[in-house]
Amino acid sequence: MPIKIPHELPAFNILNNENIFVMSKDRAEHQDIRPLKIIILNIMPKKIETETQLLRLLSNTPIQVDIELLHLVSHVSKNTPMNHLSNFYTTFDQIKNNKYDGMIITGAPVEQLEFEDVDYWEEICEIMDWSKRNVFSTLHICWGAQAGLYHHFGIKKHLLPQKLFGVFPHTRDFPHSQIIKGFDDIFMVPHSRHTTIERADVEKISCLQIVTSSEQAGVHIVANKNGRQYFITGHSEYDRNTLADEYFRDKEKGLDIQIPYNYFPNDDPTQRPVCSWKSHANLLFSNWLNYCIYQCTPYDLSELDVRNWNWEAGF
Repeated sequence: MPIKIPHELPAFNILNNENIFVMSKDRAEHQDIRPLKIIILNIMPKKIETETQLLRLLSNTPIQVDIELLHLVSHVSKNTPMNHLSNFYTTFDQIKNNKYDGMIITGAPVEQLEFEDVDYWEEICEIMDWSKRNVFSTLHICWGAQAGLYHHFGIKKHLLPQKLFGVFPHTRDFPHSQIIKGFDDIFMVPHSRHTTIERADVEKISCLQIVTSSEQAGVHIVANKNGRQYFITGHSEYDRNTLADEYFRDKEKGLDIQIPYNYFPNDDPTQRPVCSWKSHANLLFSNWLNYCIYQCTPYDLSELDVRNWNWEAGF
């Protein structure tokens, strides 16, 4: 949580310029508090695994968070029991009149298809359009990030010569972004994808800012400067063994899969993988909840579509 000090104190501007979050006494005394409403559109095949990974990270905050889980009706999940979906998930028709502080759109194993060839593309486009009016800040992950950048800004994905697979070092392109407060100069992120987005394509869009990137993995976090959309190409939510499970699964299928980069000690798959990204994963999600949503979202969510969100300091 922020430190509360008088706005007139010299340290206020000094700390603020160092990207340390401080709150004026006046603002703190007039701040209303309530639980955050977060909805997760889970389009990963193994929904229980993905929802557990995300909820683990979303729980690492002193902020109370109310979670809803959303699934698509235009696609039948083959890897999640229907009773799990019926018991714990909702559909877009059931929530489309609601408003939320935050939304997460997950990845999906369809990146080698053209977006328009994905069987649920129309439904996800409708949801992404709805999110601009009904959600304060939306976090798009992996294929969800590529889909969002394509739908909202026309940025195309490009097929890689081989799968980007492993844990890669990243650096901060825009250190003052709220979502990476406290990040080290170099931090690790898992990736597992066949496609990428080009830096030049992102830089053509004036309202977008590249926040973090990797020499090997390319663009990582892209922010809409209005603070309401984040596009993350990696998988910080992955558990220690997620890449290992994927590697052994593909090996058993006889697929040509390389050993995940910078993951197994000495590239030996018989050894326990090194988890080198969890501290920054927790920081990423707690920053998103606190700085990108909690400090800025309206207390009355009915005001969401009538307020002016063009505040560039928030991304």
